[in-house]
Amino acid sequence: MSIQPSTPSNQTAPWWREAIIYQVYPRSFLDTNGDGVGDLPGITAKLDYIAGLGVDIVWISPFFKSPMKDFGYDISDYCDVDPLFGTLADFDALITRAHSLGLKIMIDQVMAHTAEDHAWFKESRSSRDNPKADWYVWSDPLPDGNPPNNWMSVFGGSAWQWDSRRRQYYMHNFLVNQPQVNFHHPEVQQAHLDSLRFWLARGVDGVRMDACNFHFHDPELRSNPPAVNRDTATVSDVNPYGMQAHIYDKSRPENLAFLQKLRALLNEYNAISIGEVGADDSLGVMAEYTADGDKLHMAYSFNLLVPQLSAPYIRTQVEQFEARVKGGWASWSVGNHDAQRVASRWGGPDVPVAFAKMILAMQLSLKGTPCLYQGDELAFGEADVPFELLQDPYGITFWPEFKGRDGCRTPIAWDAKAANAGFSSGKPWLPVAEPHLARAASLQENDPDSALSFARKIIAWRRGLPQLTRGDIVFFDAPEPVLALRRDLAGERGIVAVFNLGKEPVSFALPAAVGAEKMQGYDLPGEAVDGQITLPAFGAWFGLAK
Repeated sequence: MSIQPSTPSNQTAPWWREAIIYQVYPRSFLDTNGDGVGDLPGITAKLDYIAGLGVDIVWISPFFKSPMKDFGYDISDYCDVDPLFGTLADFDALITRAHSLGLKIMIDQVMAHTAEDHAWFKESRSSRDNPKADWYVWSDPLPDGNPPNNWMSVFGGSAWQWDSRRRQYYMHNFLVNQPQVNFHHPEVQQAHLDSLRFWLARGVDGVRMDACNFHFHDPELRSNPPAVNRDTATVSDVNPYGMQAHIYDKSRPENLAFLQKLRALLNEYNAISIGEVGADDSLGVMAEYTADGDKLHMAYSFNLLVPQLSAPYIRTQVEQFEARVKGGWASWSVGNHDAQRVASRWGGPDVPVAFAKMILAMQLSLKGTPCLYQGDELAFGEADVPFELLQDPYGITFWPEFKGRDGCRTPIAWDAKAANAGFSSGKPWLPVAEPHLARAASLQENDPDSALSFARKIIAWRRGLPQLTRGDIVFFDAPEPVLALRRDLAGERGIVAVFNLGKEPVSFALPAAVGAEKMQGYDLPGEAVDGQITLPAFGAWFGLAK
């Protein structure tokens, strides 16, 4: 059995700890005006579908004004909607409809960098003595003309770009078109908080903090040392970014004070936050950023977005977080817009629907707030986008060893019989994946055995079990590839859950299941007799402990 969690469950847990998040990537959700790109009215049109899943929070990826060099994660105006996605009135209509359905809306905030054509950066680069001259990270070159240090960009190459106007380098953690803002400047922090207040005042219920550990840098610009253990969760192993220990260019201690300011603002509006953490020690940063109830409400990392699937690995991630957290909370995500779709990443090619069902049940059984990605409820696999149709600059740089993120961003197949699968009347910005047509939402809607029907049932089933939403978690030793755990809550019978992550049947003895009563309603195959667990490929078993 594993170590006990360090933090006891709270019988009156905050609502967001029991919630489920559903991520919408607007470009690929639904296009209502025929330009081939999804939009805000498209999200509004599908809110009934989202609400029907039984989720609570809709996280919408950036829809703000942007030159779209990184498809919205390069923002040129934090307080307006890009015309590609609609208008402020469209956003207000979305908020109103979502709230009428009992859904909360969470927006994406990208604070660590802006677009290069943001008004702030245009002024900053105009001279060395303008009012915003220090709003970004600038540095003189070394005597030989080289950048000031060895910092690297996540998207490849140096993190420094020469600017001939100022005759200095500016820093960029991602694309060269995404200059890094200087969070050491108090006016920068306040400007970001003011921009967030603009949306909170419009009724936004929460904020997802993109790259939230990238806000601050070392003012001395010290070079990073080589990595002792290469970070392959955040970046591909073909990317030299993982060869450094990133102790000076991100995850700096000054960020804690800013997150406290952020939390104070959110508290004014009873809004929540979730932070994206990509770090050498992601679990430690997650624990630190969610500790003590005065910073982020919850955080997630790339640790369950890795290519390899193993029960010991999943167990280790959860146990290590639980051992280090101090009152904080995790969000366990197995899929999003930055990672290969989980059905293919963990299940392989031609993944059966049974695998997608089991993975969702497993995700919903971990201690933390689950975050689902659009299309995963339909068991979509990774799309194969040919190089000539690729849009992602990250993938273009590292092709063919790393194909980028377009494969998980292709449009949703809504209607198998409609043009472009019902996504758009025009040519989609990325092609609709042919294999997705056989799993289109229209075909799954009334099929009781479909992945979509299962997602609705398992989410509703989980909602009625406080052990799974609020309980503590312990793990049991089990043969690979089985993940075995128990969720315990005072006043309730513990729930034992066992998952076969592999494609071969498995049978083994689990003492914790002796005398347990098989639960009903989760619709996955598996049996237990006198503590002997028998699971078919991708099977699972839930039982109430005696």
